Order: sequence, then C-alpha cells, then structure tokens
Amino acid sequence: MTSNDSPRNRPTEPLWRAGQVFRLATLVYAIGYQAYAVSEYVRPTLSWVIVAFMAVWSGVTAVVFSRNGASRRGWVVADVAVVVCAMTATRLVAEQDWYSTHQTLPTTLWATNAVISAAILSGPLVGIVAGLGIAVVAVVVRGPLDLDLAGDATAPVLMSVGLAVGMAANTARRAQQQLERAARLAAATEERERLGREVHDGVLQVLAYVRRRGAEIGGPTLELATLAGEQEVALRELISEQSAPVADAGVDVDLRSLLRTHADGVVSVSTPGHAVEMPRDRATELAAAVRTALSNVARHAGPDAKAYVLVEDIGDEVIVSVRDDGVGIAPGRLAAAEAEGRMGVSRSILGRIEALGGAATLDTAVGEGVEWEFRVGKHATGTR
Repeated sequence: MTSNDSPRNRPTEPLWRAGQVFRLATLVYAIGYQAYAVSEYVRPTLSWVIVAFMAVWSGVTAVVFSRNGASRRGWVVADVAVVVCAMTATRLVAEQDWYSTHQTLPTTLWATNAVISAAILSGPLVGIVAGLGIAVVAVVVRGPLDLDLAGDATAPVLMSVGLAVGMAANTARRAQQQLERAARLAAATEERERLGREVHDGVLQVLAYVRRRGAEIGGPTLELATLAGEQEVALRELISEQSAPVADAGVDVDLRSLLRTHADGVVSVSTPGHAVEMPRDRATELAAAVRTALSNVARHAGPDAKAYVLVEDIGDEVIVSVRDDGVGIAPGRLAAAEAEGRMGVSRSILGRIEALGGAATLDTAVGEGVEWEFRVGKHATGTR
C-alpha cells in the first residue's frame, strides 16, 4: 500500500468522508443483526462485547479517516485485521450449525468497510486483493469449503467493491493532476506574456532606437546599428516563441511536422518516412535550435546560399543536420561574436541542445559553408 500523506491522495478526501457515512450505516445494520441472532449464540455476552468493540472501532476509524491529511496507512491495515479477527470470533460465540449457514458475526456488509478503505488508499488492485482475502476468511470461518457463487456471492461482491472504489479513487487523482497541470500551464503562459510586454516596452524600443540612430549617424556607429538590429530581430523571435500557447510538455508530437514548416525555395528538409515522435517540450526546443541555425544561414551565409535539413531517427536518439553552401565561418568568429554580446550560437543553439542532454557539433571553413549536427535523445535522461 502507498501512504496517504502525499498530495496526490488529496483528491480522494471526499471518498474517505463518504466511506465513513457508509461505515456508520453498516454498523447500524450489524447491531440490528446482532439483536436478531443473539438468541442463537452459545455465548451471547461475548457476542455483545465483540459488537461493542466494533462500534467503538467504527467511531474511531470514522474520525481518523475523515480528517484531511491524516496518515491512514497503518489504520487501513488495522481495519483489515479487526475485520478478520471479528469474523474469526464467530466460532467462539455460535455453534457450527449456526455459523455454517448464516453470516459471520460482524456481517458481510460491515466487513466491506475494510475493502473500501484499502481501495481508496491504494487503488483497485489492492482493493480486489483485500476483498478476496476477507472473502476467504469468511469461507474458512464458516467451513466447509463451498465454491457455490450462486448461493454465496461474498467473494464477487467484495472484489467488485474493491475494484469499483479503487478505480474511482484513481480517477479522482488523475483528474486532480490534470487540473493542476492546466493551472500551471495557464500561469506559465500569463507570465510569459507579461515578460514579453515588459521586454517589448523597454529593450526592443531601445534597440530599435539605437539601430535607427546608428544608421542615421553612419561611420563607426554603423556597426553598432547593425548589431542592434540583429539583436532586435533575435529578441523578437524569442518573444514570439515565448508568447505561443503553452502546451502539455509530456504529449508526444511528430518532430517532422515542426521542421517541415521551414521548407521553401531556399531550405530543403528531408525526413524519415515514419513519424519521429518526441515529447512536445523536447521536440520544440530541438526545432528552435534548427530555426536559429537556419536564421543564421539567411543572415550570414550569403544571398545565394541554400540550406539543407536532414532528420535521422536511430531509435532512442534523433540526429538533425543543418548544412548550407554559404561563405562559412572564419576561425575565431564565433568567440568574437559572443564577446560582442551576440548570443545566437552560444545560447540559442548550444544552450538549447545542452539543456536537452544532447550534443551539437559544428563543421565549417571559409568558403565551404556550415554544417551543424544535433544529436538528442528522444526522452530525458532516466525516462522512457
């Protein structure tokens, strides 16, 4: 069984409270049955002591199980044990002719409470096991062994209760998880939009002003204007990415569909014939690195340069190559660009791939174009 202390079990609190209402109702039935059957017992005083203990136990467990955040694991185990002991005590208060043809002392209905508690705590499998175990005890106590389910439906009834209540508890947990995920996504989207507005109102306006004034002044400030213009474009792209609706990161998407949008007269995209499925968050980041590489081709590779994107699916990994036939990159140029504050390669490409736990390699020479190779696992390290 799993502990009920974790937040994942909070959605089942209404089930716990409803279960205790059922427990008190079954206690009333058990007391009524005791009043009816006590005249047939050989030890009526002992039977009333056992029923009194059942009443006290029902009250205590009703209080404990109804409290939000209560630690219930030990109490559930004890609940099952009390039911088993009470059923076994039937042989102490009645003769075989009686208990072999009637319900055990705590009644099947009252014994169902232990099955319900186990199912709410740990799900349908544990609920079925608890129901089967209590049903076996009932058969052993009443003896001899009788598998006539038409005449005695104790086992299927208890197992069905464990299955149904356990499934209801798991459904409540999943619904709560989906609600919390939706709330987190909504909050993340709202925060990104807020940051986008602040950046737009401040940094972008300054960059636009520097670009415009630098171009007007000319001379040495022209290079500053060019750098400001490049950073403005890069920042606008980043804002547009962050402003997009936030989707469920755990849902798989086809990486091909994210990359084929870049195909045009300049960019050629080649993909496998089958879907290349990855979790959305990983596929989106990999596609963003490819987009940055293609953006660099458009800006720096030359007016006649063409780009080629190749996707290879090799099982647990994906290899994406971005190659162009442009002017290439001079030795030391990337380090100089980073020193100047131009972070397109270091952050938008290398940073993204490293964050995914992958590797990015660059092959370039002046006049021979640029080739990036991104090797990324389909799943985060340690997950499948």
